[in-house]
Amino acid sequence: MSASTTHSPKFTNALIREKSPYLLQHAHNPVNWYAWNEETFAKAKREDKPIFLSIGYATCHWCHVMERESFENEAIAEFLNEHFVAIKVDREERPDVDAIYMRVCQAMTGHGGWPLTIFMSPDKKPFFAGTYFPPANYRNRPGFPHILEQILHAWTNERAKVEESCDAILEHFSEKSSNHASSALSPTINDIAFQRYEQTFDPQFGGFGSQPKFPSPQNLLFLLRYYKRTGNRTALAMVERTLISMRHGGLFDHIGYGFHRYSTDREWLLPHFEKMLYDQAMLAVAYLEAHQASPDKDKKEVFAQVAEEVFTYVLRDMTSPEGGFYSAEDADSEGHEGKFYVWSEEELKRVLGDDNAKLFAAAYNFSLDGNFFDEASGSQTGENIPHLRTSIEDFAKHHGTEIHELRVRLAVMREQLFYHREERVHPLKDDKILTDWNGLMIAAFAIGGRVLDNALYTQAAERALEFIAQKLTTASTERLLHRFRDGEAAIPAFLDDYAFLAWGALELYQTTFALKHLKTALRLADEMIRLFYDKADRGFRFSAADNEALLLQSKEGYDGAIPSGNSIAASVLARLGKLTSNKEYQDLAEQTIRRFAAPIQHHPTGFAQMLIANDFLIGNTQEIIIAGRTGDNETHGIVRTVAEEYLPHAVVALNHSPEELKHYIEQAEYQVAIKNQATTYICEGYVCQEPLVGKSALEDFLHRANRSSTSTV
Repeated sequence: MSASTTHSPKFTNALIREKSPYLLQHAHNPVNWYAWNEETFAKAKREDKPIFLSIGYATCHWCHVMERESFENEAIAEFLNEHFVAIKVDREERPDVDAIYMRVCQAMTGHGGWPLTIFMSPDKKPFFAGTYFPPANYRNRPGFPHILEQILHAWTNERAKVEESCDAILEHFSEKSSNHASSALSPTINDIAFQRYEQTFDPQFGGFGSQPKFPSPQNLLFLLRYYKRTGNRTALAMVERTLISMRHGGLFDHIGYGFHRYSTDREWLLPHFEKMLYDQAMLAVAYLEAHQASPDKDKKEVFAQVAEEVFTYVLRDMTSPEGGFYSAEDADSEGHEGKFYVWSEEELKRVLGDDNAKLFAAAYNFSLDGNFFDEASGSQTGENIPHLRTSIEDFAKHHGTEIHELRVRLAVMREQLFYHREERVHPLKDDKILTDWNGLMIAAFAIGGRVLDNALYTQAAERALEFIAQKLTTASTERLLHRFRDGEAAIPAFLDDYAFLAWGALELYQTTFALKHLKTALRLADEMIRLFYDKADRGFRFSAADNEALLLQSKEGYDGAIPSGNSIAASVLARLGKLTSNKEYQDLAEQTIRRFAAPIQHHPTGFAQMLIANDFLIGNTQEIIIAGRTGDNETHGIVRTVAEEYLPHAVVALNHSPEELKHYIEQAEYQVAIKNQATTYICEGYVCQEPLVGKSALEDFLHRANRSSTSTV
């Protein structure tokens, strides 16, 4: 665009100075937005105005809707600016703020979500909460202007009642956060959880419950471990059905790869189209573990392929030039959700030609009327979401087509469609880099590098870990920061940043066996304990004591879209404790699990990752030390054999330098190669097996173990 055609925006507010893509989206609203900082709260106190707090994120569809309808409405903005101080918060930048006010919203209304709407006093005490409000009264939902008028009336004329409401809300949360009894989980808790999953499982389309359906990979990871412990094939079948159905459905982007956020329907067809980094990470881990665990050769290949496709998407579209991983891609483009991802049959013909378009449309279930139902208009659009009803193999059999030829043709067509789609207006990419979500992706790539024997994935994990060390770690104190964008690192790190990154570093160690990664995992674990562990109440606080003081101190064990920081912390400490014989780590993991025992017993399926940590902590686990020279073929063969096995209850080390490793793993001093031959040492339940010299000895042992029981290596 030439200089003569450019024009200044009509409105600009204080958010123009921020780095968050979400906040910058609102920098030219007529609403006079402010960022969350002490200057803003001082202004509200000085002017004696209530605060309107709006929390969302850059790729949130309904956040965009409320912006278009209300925050770009000059009449609404004028009223809001005159009577309120308006604050915008990016929930991904400030998950501590979001967690507190989301709890308030859920307690006051029985539900939550984004955009999150809070009205509060200048001292941050909330008295009204909700989510999306339309620009005018609609059915049973009050309009946003009506809400503003009611809040202003209460603030002006009923201040005592407002303050009383604030105090009652805080007292409610104060009572809920005290007196947590310490108890061990029931020995049957895994069986209870499995029964709950079985009751809600959808045997036709996989997943749990009806609709909407969320991927919830941690549920699948728990079920895989349950299968490993018990040999219960139903648990494995539930995982396999779910993973295959998600890959077949519209939840998966069949043209560009990667998974969308969740499905609005039972069949995984119509997704909310945003793509989140954390979903790619956790789903990749689930597919990789299913690849290891499944005895079905065809399914193993499918699960490995899906993990590779997810990694292809992340490396291509979600990786910064310096190696950090971006946060998300929006659902909307050109003002419409899903527009980037859907296709008409006419467009298909223009790109592929009539014959190929007919084949592709049949394979991926296109229809003339379209299968994409637009929520806004309430009607079919004539456009299609590519998805599979059956496998490509079954489609080939049904149509009498040779499978290899069909695969090649469809792959070529997919690539043509991908490059054509690249010319469309892309959804917004939220290019901020978050330490916690990067930790999850580092873990996924590290596991992918190990399981699939792909150095490219391992290198991606190492580059990202190095990026965080260089860009998101303070030089003076080696404290982590939470967010990097546009050259700036900011916001003191939270529990999730330390826990998730420690997990990533631990997985990298078990892939590369580079001692520097083990040292990083141990350092992060020690800092996590120092900064976040609550000695009085047990478990880990979300924020460090020297972070900004908020109304409440959040401490979560429940899994949301991603596992809780406490559950990953417990998992990491349990595994590091077992690997390094550090009883303090194991005790802290146990105390953390005990802290959440009551809600886990009540609702075990909401704490899948905590159950995974508990299962590792109290069940039989294996410590595997491979002693041999780096670069030796026999040593490499043993490493590959272990990597290909599904060993969720094992920790693994490579002892190529006993003098160095013994400072971290004491048995490395004497668990060494026998007669210069690569040797594997396996210890379980305080008992060590006879050393296994050479690769064939290990393979024989694993074969016997797998045949006799699923509860041993």
